[in-house]
Amino acid sequence: MRTGWIVLAVLSLGTYALKSAGPLLLGNRTLPPLFERVVTRMPAALLAALVITSAFATKGHLVLDARAVGLAVAVVALSRRAGFITVVLLAAAATAAARQLGMS
Repeated sequence: MRTGWIVLAVLSLGTYALKSAGPLLLGNRTLPPLFERVVTRMPAALLAALVITSAFATKGHLVLDARAVGLAVAVVALSRRAGFITVVLLAAAATAAARQLGMS
């Protein structure tokens, strides 16, 4: 149990150090416009990569299964401006239904 707390503390300190490094190193200076555009677009690109690998990858291989159905339903619900909870429930229901129909 003690090892877990040590790992948590080290990771917390490391995260804090990484987040504070940018402002400390830059001070009052601003990033060049190219870097500013890259930095503002990075979160969306990383989230998209996470969603794609979570929805279409299994053991290092690309697959189309019930998760893809759930993702498709979520995209449609989001495009119709559904609320977050509605999107999650619809995607979960679609994934469960696809699994019941044998899409694994």
